[in-house]
Amino acid sequence: MLFQMTEQRMQRTQRRRGLGSRVLETCALSVAWIGGWVGIAQAMPVLSELYYDAPGSDDGFGFVEVAGIPGTSLEGLSIEGVNGRNGAIGPNIVLTGSIGASGLFVVADQTSAGTSGVPGADLFANFDFQNGPDSVVLRFGDTILDQLGYGDFAMNEVFAGEGMAAPDVAPGQSLARFFADLDTDNNVMDFAVSDIPTPGIASFLPIPEPGGAILLGLGLAGLGFRTRRCGSRPRR
Repeated sequence: MLFQMTEQRMQRTQRRRGLGSRVLETCALSVAWIGGWVGIAQAMPVLSELYYDAPGSDDGFGFVEVAGIPGTSLEGLSIEGVNGRNGAIGPNIVLTGSIGASGLFVVADQTSAGTSGVPGADLFANFDFQNGPDSVVLRFGDTILDQLGYGDFAMNEVFAGEGMAAPDVAPGQSLARFFADLDTDNNVMDFAVSDIPTPGIASFLPIPEPGGAILLGLGLAGLGFRTRRCGSRPRR
């Protein structure tokens, strides 16, 4: 009888320890999951939207949008096109200024007369990114900060993007990130075709506070514990 009671106590203790371990594991996984998104989201600045094929003439309507932490200087950064056929570089846009309070910086194409159809642009330049398959690269000197490849690349063509290429767009559409500050290093996962180009407007990834991640883990563990309690047999 004594052995049976001792064995029951040991089993209850092991169950409590097991539950405690599961609580800690749940909290750790929650924090790690949130932390992983934070790490990805902090990989900025990045290319956040590209509009390269306007209906009719592209002249004065194309733009490329950069997302980053407000106040970040863009001195020393450049955006360049990479031809999918032969890897030739061009156009090359030298950036100046800094990212504003919105976390976005829009570079707009302008005509030879100095006009542009892109509202609210932060920088104007003369460029024309081609239809796919092609790539656009954001650089800081020789360091590549971000890459976007789009279109269907043949085996002998040059893909300068990340992961798998994003789709090519129809005239009037743009390529935009699902979240402007989320970069998984895979273009097909990060970018979607947008029927309406939105220069200077984007969604950003909501990042919970670290304490919120811990509370989430405790809440999930508590729910599991409550479920176990409700489903357990009554004490005798």
